[in-house]
This record gives sequence, C-alpha cells and structure tokens, in this order.
Amino acid sequence: MLPVAAYADRLSLRPGETIRFHGANTTGLPVEAKVVRVVCADANPKGPGIVVEPVAGEVTRVNDAVPQDVPHGSYFVAGDLNTLSNQGQMTFACLIYPTIAEGKRQCIASATDGAGNTVFELALNADGLLDVSSAAHGASIAPQRIAVRRWHVIWLTLNASTGELRAGSTPLDRSMLADSSENQVKLHTTMAESVSVTQIMLGARSAEKPTAHFNGKLERPRLWARVLSDAELQSVNNNGEAADAVHAWDFSSNVASATVADDGSGDTPGRLVNTPVRAVTGSKWTGQEMRFSDAPEQFAAVHLHDDDLDNCHWPVIFEWTVPEGTRSSVYALQLTAGDAQENVPFHVVPPKGKRTAKIAVLASTFTYVIYANHTRPEWDWDADWKKAWLDQAAEWGCYPHNPGDHREYAMSTYNFHPDGSGISLSSWNRPMLTVRVGYLTYPYEEIRGSGLRHFPADSHLNAWLESQGYDYDIVTDWELHHEGVSVLDGYDLVMTGSHPEYHTRETLDALQAYRDSGGRFCYMGGNGFYWKVALSTETDGTIEIRRGEGGIRAWAAEPGEYYNQFDGEYGGLWRRNGRPPQNLAGVGFTAQGNFSGSYYRRRAEADDPRVSWMFKGLSGDTFGDHGLSAHGAAGFELDRADKRLGTPEHAVVVASSENHPPEAPWILVPEEMLTHIQTWAGQPAKDLIRADMTFFETPAGGAVFSTGSITFCGSLLTNGSDNDVSSLMKNVVDRFLDPTPFEMPTA
Repeated sequence: MLPVAAYADRLSLRPGETIRFHGANTTGLPVEAKVVRVVCADANPKGPGIVVEPVAGEVTRVNDAVPQDVPHGSYFVAGDLNTLSNQGQMTFACLIYPTIAEGKRQCIASATDGAGNTVFELALNADGLLDVSSAAHGASIAPQRIAVRRWHVIWLTLNASTGELRAGSTPLDRSMLADSSENQVKLHTTMAESVSVTQIMLGARSAEKPTAHFNGKLERPRLWARVLSDAELQSVNNNGEAADAVHAWDFSSNVASATVADDGSGDTPGRLVNTPVRAVTGSKWTGQEMRFSDAPEQFAAVHLHDDDLDNCHWPVIFEWTVPEGTRSSVYALQLTAGDAQENVPFHVVPPKGKRTAKIAVLASTFTYVIYANHTRPEWDWDADWKKAWLDQAAEWGCYPHNPGDHREYAMSTYNFHPDGSGISLSSWNRPMLTVRVGYLTYPYEEIRGSGLRHFPADSHLNAWLESQGYDYDIVTDWELHHEGVSVLDGYDLVMTGSHPEYHTRETLDALQAYRDSGGRFCYMGGNGFYWKVALSTETDGTIEIRRGEGGIRAWAAEPGEYYNQFDGEYGGLWRRNGRPPQNLAGVGFTAQGNFSGSYYRRRAEADDPRVSWMFKGLSGDTFGDHGLSAHGAAGFELDRADKRLGTPEHAVVVASSENHPPEAPWILVPEEMLTHIQTWAGQPAKDLIRADMTFFETPAGGAVFSTGSITFCGSLLTNGSDNDVSSLMKNVVDRFLDPTPFEMPTA
C-alpha cells in the first residue's frame, strides 16, 4: 500500500461545485492538503519541468486519513430471504464455469442464517476439488476435480427430518472429460428441525469482509424450500428446470445494472458487487447468436474475478468547493504526510453555457481511466527495467510510485485478470497512479525522452499554449458525452491532447457536429478515436471496453462477447462500427513501434496556397527531428490519411514522417494486414508506416488540422518553444482563430 493514497469522486467540475477526495494513510502522521493549478506535469529538466501554481480557496478537512483496505473481488449477494426461514428442507443448484481451479480456496456459494451461522458453503478447495461444508453439519470433499473452463451443475440438499446433507456435481459436456461421472457426497448429522437461510452470497464467502473469491462464470442460481427428488435433480443436472423454485436469480436480464432480478416466488432481487462482467456467453450458447439481447437465455451468466474493483469505498478526507471565477484549467490536490506525498489531478471546466476563452482543450479522461494503473507484464517489469525506472524517477523528481509495485489498486484494461481473461472494466474510484503530476511511463531518456503518455503528456500542449500567450478553457469528454455539442458551441478552436483514443458515440457525435457547423478542430495526437467505450449509468466513473474483432489489442474478447453490457451496443473498434477515425479527423491509426520518434518531410502539396501559410517562417523540407517525447515529433503511434476510410477528397497531406528508428519494430495495425504480405490498402507495408499531417476545410467556414502522431505535442516545448514545430503550430492556431471563413475548394 502507498503511504498516502487518494482518489477523487469526479475528474471534472465547474465553479461553485464541490469535489471530494477519498483517502488512506498508513504513516500515522496527519495529512496536509492544498490545491494547485497544473501548468506542466512533465518532470523532464530539458523542458519546463513540473510547473504548478498556488490556488486560493480553502481545502476542507472532512475526516482524518487512516489506513484502509482495498475491497477486491466481485460477488453476488441477496439478503432478507424470509421465504426460506424455518424450513425443514432445502435445495440449492447453480451452473459454474471455473477459470482457476487450483491454488487457493474459492467459494462458489455461501448461505447464512439470521445469526450469521454458515448453513452451507460450496467451494473449490486449493486442489480444485468440490468442498461441501457447514458450521453445523460437518464437511466433506468430493473425489472429482472440477474441470477448468467447462460447465458443471452443482447442487446441494438439506433435509432436517433425516439429518442428511447431500451435494453433487455433474459436467454438462461429458464427452470432453476423461472422468465425467456424476459426483455425490452424503453427510448424516444431527440437524435442527428447521433450516433457515436469510442471506446467500455467490462468488465469495459470507463474512463482514468477503473472502475466498471465485474466478469464473456462474449461471442460474436457484433455491427451493424442499428436497428435490432424484428425477428432478437429474433434470437439473442435464441443464433442465425444476418447478417451484423460491428464488431463481437471472443474470440475463437488466444487464447494465448491478441489480439481479429474482424470478422465483420469493421475488427477492440480489445485487452484484464490484461490477463483474456481464453479457457473457453461458452454458446454452450455441455460437449462432452474438448479441446477448437477441437470445438472453444463451447469455445468462456472469463472470466474476477476485481482483474486480469498481470503488474503494474509502471515506472522504478532504473536499474543495471551486470558488466562483476560478480559471478553467487543470488542477491537483497535493497531499503530504511527513515525507510521503500524493497528488490527485482534476479539471475545472467553465460554467455551464459560458466560454471564458476562444480555445477549448479537450481532456481525454475516458482514455486516462481506461489506461489507469497500466502495469507492465511480469516478464517485462524485470530488475533492469525497474531499476532504470526508479533511477530516472528519483533523478528527475518524478512521482515515485509505479503500478507494477502496487497492483492492490487494480490494473488497467491493458492487463489481465488472474484467470487470463482481459480486464474490460475500469474505474476512477480508486487511486490511479498513472494519472499523476510527474508520472513517468518509460525510462531510458536517451531513447524515449520524457517517456510520458496520457495525462502528463497532454500537459505539453497546455504548457505550450500558455508559453505563447493563448488563453484556453478545459473541457472533458465527460461533459461532451452528457451535454453534447453545446459544450463546444462558441469556441473558435477545439484542440485534443496527444492521445484521444477512447470515445463513446455521444462524444464522436458532438465533435462531428461541432466540426460540421463551422468549428475549427485540431487533432494534436495519434491513435485517436479508435476504440468504442460505454459508461455505467449506475456508477459514475466505471467505463467498459470490449476488445472485439480487429485492432491492435492487449487482449481479445471471447467469441460471443463483443457487445457492451452497459449500452448493449457492439463494441470494439470504431472502424468496425462504421466510423473510422478518418471520417472525423482525416487520419487514422496505421502503425506502431517502440517509444521512439522521427521527423516529418514537407510534401509538394504544401505549396498550395490553401495550406502554404502553415509554413511561414520555416525553412527546409524537414522539421520535427526533436522533442521531449521520444526525441521526435512523429513517433510511437502514427496515423495516416486514407480516402477509402473517409479522408475527404479535398484533404491535403502537407507532410509525412519518414525514417523511423530501426530499433523500434514498426508494425501495421492488424486491421491493415490481410496476409503476411498483403495489406488492406493494397500498398507495401513499409509505405503505410508514416504519420500524415493533414488539413481540410469543412462546411460553414470551418477546418481540420491533424498531426498524425502521438509524440507531436512533446516537440512544441523544445528549446523553450523556439523551434520549427512550435512555429508551424502557431501559424495554424493563429489562422484557426482568425474569423475569416475557410472556403471549400471547387472541383
């Protein structure tokens, strides 16, 4: 655990509104807090360094910061099961699909009575064997291991009159298992005349602090207030039904919600904790249906993980009400306790319906959350890399903590759960170590420069705007998603940061509406508008990504699991959803290499009077062979123009990158490769590895400028912003702020 750790209940707010900070503190010392305005979050001494400014306004202490636990693990719970009180008989049945079978105890189902006693518990023990236990009725272990990634029915009966407890398991597909016989265990004990269950938990042991979390899928949990006959149990074992279940929870309905309906006569809804994955294939999936809403019975499962985390639920330790008149900008709460330090960035956006500058900078908070706590694979977070990271962080005075050493705060959607499934849900309601002033992503400055991505990298643009005397407002994709194009109305220019990768339909609609109504738009990064995400409507800050077919992916979604649980829409690439990035910005993701950069070469088309004004004051055919990010304006992830994908016919590619460093194994994104030699574009792969700096006019006097590179903004600050990239960008911003309409070229 970090000595001091914190998170905010939101990532953006307006003057007059209050932001609350939740925290934990293991130092035993009091925590002090102040708010600062963040001008630059890059600690690299070759640039401005970390630049923050004091802010007026009291930070209110709400609670003392003390040690806190992190409540990992998703599970299902239903309480107040009064219909199962004082029963002499009971049956429980459920389908399970374990994804980890050995190594630790995993509770499948745990039922307790009104006094908190364990009525029964079904679990996989550390050897992967079915374990049946009860506080009053003894315990036993079934002789057969439960196979991983296979569906099984498990069941249990209690009969107070005979003193018998029976349990069993049956694989649904016996043809694929060497030992596929049915298992049963019997215990004859002394029981009370009645059996009472008032709460049941699935996927964890019933306790004040849930433990022994299950990894895998659960489906159709049911409880009867009687002992099913052998014939009825056989029907259940064959994935059939038995009548008159008092409780029958249905994971196939209301998929976007944490509430789970009960179709039994007891009608007691349950709830899912820590947002496990829903809209997943179940035991009845045939492979013929891909959308869960078209065949709910085939997607009646929920996938639980022992590291799921949607909210730490720590107490509020400080809060800050943004004073009226506060400048729209990036801010951070700074916390100190002795030598321990923490910071929590956030954004202050203008009052609703008001613009306080001509320029709006779009902060990509959805992307920040999706990447939050991105942890390098175990094999890559090795001693050499770790030492290099720690040494550089210490030398520069960077944020000193890395998520590779603090996986307790849950990892990013670029990582895997312990069972090997990709993490598809991420939340800001936890410490996000990668979203910190001074966070260092990559060491080895001689190759990677500042080695920044996302939040700290985006501060390069803000710092440059301030160095050039441009006023700007901050807006975030949160406002864009919920309020639409009205957030952008009235701005002369909207600019993105370095990597606006993750978007909802609503954010893309708003940007397109702004562009097409005469807005001027600068896409300042690379690999933008690439993945489609969905937001939880129940829990602010929880975001979903399904990495479906295609795309350069950290993991691949399972077949049949390409549709979002939060909005029911097909997920994956926007390109697969009919909206390639070229449709909006003229360029889209084409290639990726290691974090290294190169330069642009001016093309003959740049002499066209439509665009030649960009190069006023620049000499030579190349520019951008420098920068705080990867030592080059064109690097890491590159976008190119492609009219077949939506680049307008009249768009002009004014410059393209070349000569990318050979130490970066540059590859095309998978959607561009058809075979090992054939590309989707029909050109040699090497010719598609480039960043295309692109310009085009839009209706109503607007225009779009796109850099095509994720490292571009890092070159704005070289040599105190006295450089060719800065000069070019100043020409672009000045022209885009000029009210003279752009004119669409005639044929």
